[in-house]
Amino acid sequence: MSDRRDAWGERLPRHLGLGSAIAVLVGSTIGSGIFRVPAAVAGRLHDPGPVLLAWVVGGLVALFGALTLSELAGALPRSGGVFAYILEGFGPLPAFLFGWSELTVIRASALGAISTIFAEYLGYFIHLTPEQVRWVAAAAIVVVGTINYLGVSSAAVLMNLVTAAKYAALAALVLLAFTAGEGSRAHFTPAWPAGLDLSLMGTALIAIMWTYDGWADLSFVGGEVRDPARTLPRALILGTAAIVVVYLLLNVAYIYLVPLSDMAGAKLIAATAADRITVFGGAGGSVVSGVVMLSCFGSLTGSMITGPRIFFAMADRGLFFRGIARVSPRFESPSVAIWLATLLGVLYVLFNDFQQLADKFILGIWPFYALAVAAVFVLRRTRPDLPRPYRTWGYPVVPILFLVASVAMVMNALWTDPVNTGITFGIILAGIPVYFVWRSWSGRPGAAMEELA
Repeated sequence: MSDRRDAWGERLPRHLGLGSAIAVLVGSTIGSGIFRVPAAVAGRLHDPGPVLLAWVVGGLVALFGALTLSELAGALPRSGGVFAYILEGFGPLPAFLFGWSELTVIRASALGAISTIFAEYLGYFIHLTPEQVRWVAAAAIVVVGTINYLGVSSAAVLMNLVTAAKYAALAALVLLAFTAGEGSRAHFTPAWPAGLDLSLMGTALIAIMWTYDGWADLSFVGGEVRDPARTLPRALILGTAAIVVVYLLLNVAYIYLVPLSDMAGAKLIAATAADRITVFGGAGGSVVSGVVMLSCFGSLTGSMITGPRIFFAMADRGLFFRGIARVSPRFESPSVAIWLATLLGVLYVLFNDFQQLADKFILGIWPFYALAVAAVFVLRRTRPDLPRPYRTWGYPVVPILFLVASVAMVMNALWTDPVNTGITFGIILAGIPVYFVWRSWSGRPGAAMEELA
């Protein structure tokens, strides 16, 4: 493939339309979390009012982030998304740290964790030993990596089908909960406790935001979206709104079917709730296991579509080995970056030494989300003439609220779990000396900013 670039400086072809862009966002976000996290939230907050309020707040935070990043996505439709926005707003070091975090832990743990849950639920139908679970998970990563190597168009077709199927399945679960479920409105009373513990709410929000994580992933593939000035803002906002709606409805359905006191002890809350839907005839566990497998496979596919573009963008802008930016001349895909992500995911699964590390890294991406949102303020000052097809609705209140929520979550994590949160930021900061070593070795300290411009 030639090295020709489009008007925004991209070498990858723009194949993704609005429907595929929404499918990438929704499919990447809805994984296994919504089938497990509600039980943990119920265990912390205990009452229906605070539980539903926490999911509303989490949804608003994600939506405010999408409303803000849409401005940058429309103005700078580049591969790497958040990476590109941080690079443009704050320079190469913070952008490198984001790529470093994705490279060392975040992407490998995401691919590994999602594929492992997929394999575990396959074990519901076929007996698998722990060793076999790891090999099935590794095989799933390789399959998804191969599909992505064959081109974003083929991966998008699969993503569209899987996302439509799992969103329909979740909507059906909600509908059946209220029409064929053995639930009760009494589960919603009393709605509120005497007081509200804001620290517990903040801790619950960390888990909730993990289920929403993926709302920004579409930006990573911004360099392959058609008519990006219109498509990216619409897809980010519509896709995130669709997730917020289905998550809230699912939580209402869970509470309707299962009292919160029981929900708190139900590790697989979706299966517990489905067992109380009479139309399944006692097969609720099988139904939910199938839906979880479908959901995880879609999330795995989305993660493989989006994540490698960060590595590709780093290399294309001189902040990583240049060979990682290779584009397959036959399939027009970032082939080396895809195989790198595939290798990282497989190693995570087979050796599984990063599990505790991954658990500590849930908050690792949020400082970078905050930087990307803050870049809206910076670029409005430093690049006032930058074409902005979409301008953040509710500016400056909406991005400020997102930043306040992000800082509050991080500060609450430092207060309630200083060791693990400290390790998280220690890993991020370890990238600083790596950056200076890379800059010295590559001899191109200004290349990243020159290429972005």
